[in-house]
Amino acid sequence: MSEQKLRSQQWFGKTGKDGFIYRAWMKNQGIPDDYFQGKPVIGICNTWSELTPCNAHFRELAEFVKKGVIEAGGFPVEFPVMSLGETLIKPTAMLYRNLASMDVEESIRANPIDGVVLMCGCDKTTPSLVMGACSVDLPSLVISGGPMMKGKFKGKEIGTSDVWRFAEAYKLGELSQAEFIEAEACMARTPGHCAVMGTASTMATMVEALGLSLPQNAAIPAADVRRKVLAQHSGRRIVEMVKEDLKLSKVLTREAFENAIRVNAATGGSTNFVIHLLAIAGRIGVKLDLNDFDKFSKQIPLLANIQPSGVHFMEDLYYAGGLPALMNQMKEFLHTGIITVNGKTVGENIANTPIYDSNIISTMENPFKPDSGIAVVKGNLAPNGAVVKPSAASPELFKHRGKAVVFENIEDYHARIDHPDLDIDENSVMVLKNVGPKGYPGMAEVGNMGIPKKLLEKGVKDMVRISDGRMSGTGFGTVVLHVSPESAAGGPLNWVQNGDYIALDLDNRSIHWEVSEEELEARKLAQPFQAQAHIRGYVGLFIDRVSQAHEGADFDFLKGGSGSIVTRDSH
Repeated sequence: MSEQKLRSQQWFGKTGKDGFIYRAWMKNQGIPDDYFQGKPVIGICNTWSELTPCNAHFRELAEFVKKGVIEAGGFPVEFPVMSLGETLIKPTAMLYRNLASMDVEESIRANPIDGVVLMCGCDKTTPSLVMGACSVDLPSLVISGGPMMKGKFKGKEIGTSDVWRFAEAYKLGELSQAEFIEAEACMARTPGHCAVMGTASTMATMVEALGLSLPQNAAIPAADVRRKVLAQHSGRRIVEMVKEDLKLSKVLTREAFENAIRVNAATGGSTNFVIHLLAIAGRIGVKLDLNDFDKFSKQIPLLANIQPSGVHFMEDLYYAGGLPALMNQMKEFLHTGIITVNGKTVGENIANTPIYDSNIISTMENPFKPDSGIAVVKGNLAPNGAVVKPSAASPELFKHRGKAVVFENIEDYHARIDHPDLDIDENSVMVLKNVGPKGYPGMAEVGNMGIPKKLLEKGVKDMVRISDGRMSGTGFGTVVLHVSPESAAGGPLNWVQNGDYIALDLDNRSIHWEVSEEELEARKLAQPFQAQAHIRGYVGLFIDRVSQAHEGADFDFLKGGSGSIVTRDSH
């Protein structure tokens, strides 16, 4: 590639005062002058943070990316962006996904970068980095941090999905406080993100299915040295991508999104996948809507026996052949001729990839479960749709009618859920309001409400639960999520009352609230909708400008991109 075509030469190739300033201060890091004479500058976008435990090993991993960049003749420059630690950030990391994406977008555009390696792992770090990079549209690829090794507790293998089981056992007195503390260390015993097919692993699977990472990125454990080798190969490859001008827009086609939806179905991926893929599509300019998730999930059974839909873990998926082996089993449902970031087609990447353990990866002819993917339900309670994850739900509740037990907000839920006088039984439908994008704000992962203690004591394991919020990808149950419009935006959910009958029919993709239009209008008159009061700062901006769940919960002013061109110099 000639120097004139390198974007970074608009900085480092200048003569006179501007060129002097752009180069001189960089040289105080010990960078030789020849690095500025036409080497592709590769930005390593690093979400390392000790407040993001899933990504705490990224400083070491970045060194292997740098090795690869240098080997291929590139000039690596590592830069930080806002990191989103799912386990620590209040009120929810999702509140800051769009903010982090703005950080990524502007950091890439404003600096002399020709190509980008996006280092992400914890749930929101992946979509935020991909969204930001899409809005600039330079050659970019993803290296995920990898899942942690499966935990060991009392002779049993455990992962993040067990948190919900431990919580119920603790509530019932079946686990002591000391055992609860012991389980913490037993579960999180190596670097990496959640060991199950939670949102972090779903995002790593998503980027590989989209063609944004090298093959096997999704499942190599963080502690496995092959993760470092993959990082080094990623560093080499991004330099070649710059020379080929292989931009994100050339990889992220409509067909790539359809592939990702089908692979998500086959792996039992998180419902959060819907929110993030819609937002990414909006940034890159691909038309995608909620109905596509149902349409392209159909006929795709669950092939991966991974928690929470199955029993095994992400490292087991890797040892069984990884995502390429799984995708090879479903290749007749995939667009195999489209390009990926390694310069090969999907078909070339998955060809002749054997399954080493059929207990982990099953075949289309003999799948692990027939029901998978994302089911989109609609009705008068969710005019713009809501989502359910059939593979993590109870089949006996796929068709269910029950009386609503309503919680007006998360504080109301916490105050009353375990009260002995709560009027609820196993046939009730639990409804949680005001936990959507505007209402929480940020759409927290509280949709899989815990079962009341008095029902747990009776042996109840699952109930129909409905909310405008999300749930952790590690969660499970018959949970209707992302109800749109949300209650805080004046959606019908806002006027649901205790005792109202709600009917879920998953097979027919419907959710019906048995209240007449006349009754609803009467309730609206008796209880007029009141929008939230204005709040200062970023949270106020979020509430004012965030779109609804069925549109990806991105800011309305961030759809699309501004490209990579910056015409004015800084001196």
